Amino acid sequence: MTNIIEVDNVSKQFNNREILKDVSFIIKEGSINGLLGPNGAGKTTVIRLLNGVIDATTGQMKVMNFDPKQQGDEIRKRAGIVTESASLYHDMSAWDNLAFFSKLYGKYYSNRINYLLQQFDMLPYKDQVVGSFSTGMKKRISLAKALLHNPRLLFLDEPTNGLDPEGINEVIHYLYKVNQEEGVTILICSHVLHQLESICDSYLFLNEGRIVEKGAKQELEDKYLKEISLLVETGLNPVNSQSYKGYPYNRKGSNQLEFLLASKDAITPLLTNILSETWVHSCEITNRSLEALYFNIRGERGDE
Repeated sequence: MTNIIEVDNVSKQFNNREILKDVSFIIKEGSINGLLGPNGAGKTTVIRLLNGVIDATTGQMKVMNFDPKQQGDEIRKRAGIVTESASLYHDMSAWDNLAFFSKLYGKYYSNRINYLLQQFDMLPYKDQVVGSFSTGMKKRISLAKALLHNPRLLFLDEPTNGLDPEGINEVIHYLYKVNQEEGVTILICSHVLHQLESICDSYLFLNEGRIVEKGAKQELEDKYLKEISLLVETGLNPVNSQSYKGYPYNRKGSNQLEFLLASKDAITPLLTNILSETWVHSCEITNRSLEALYFNIRGERGDE
């Protein structure tokens, strides 16, 4: 895959305050990427820099082979963006909103509007005013708006804010669908890590204006998961209250034992031993979530 975004040692200062410090990363075309970190980490600033809305103080950037500092208009013609606020006209219908914005893009095609409304399951509501929609429905129209001009790249700033769990799952589903069916590269900014775990190919962890780590989830696991916490639902009742055949454990429920293992390689021997004595209904590694990895990263780097 080719690089669609290249950021090299970018810093940004506002009023002599450094917001971003020596930020470098690459994003591959066709991928879904999470830019993750707490509120105030600098995520929105990164998005604004990449779109050419503001200029970097130092460093170099390329977005679709354009320089945001000199060619921001060219980037914005080829990219879509969804911010935390919906930026829709609430007294206009869904169709009229999309028609209006598509004309602004100079890309008015009724079949494209119909297609997007259908893709986001909003075609039955096309003539209803947006002000009557739920937050989740407004998010879907905002996504459709950002895709009107067939962008190669989609920027999303906290796209799940204000949504209930069902709405969050819907947005994640639609983003994956857009990526798979239209090949759109996606960069998602969020401070809620677990919401993006099922969709992103790679992650950028931003903290206090610095990229503290980056990579695919498997790469991060291999680097930071030093100990495995394995929750096993089983009929085993060890005689020793602290360990079973040398594997330390904690009892979590009447049929649940949480084992602490040195690596994934220990899982099979442990389960083989248990199955030789009793039943096993399920097992799960409980400390491999994106959120757990993030706190491991911060802990190792002294950020806590």
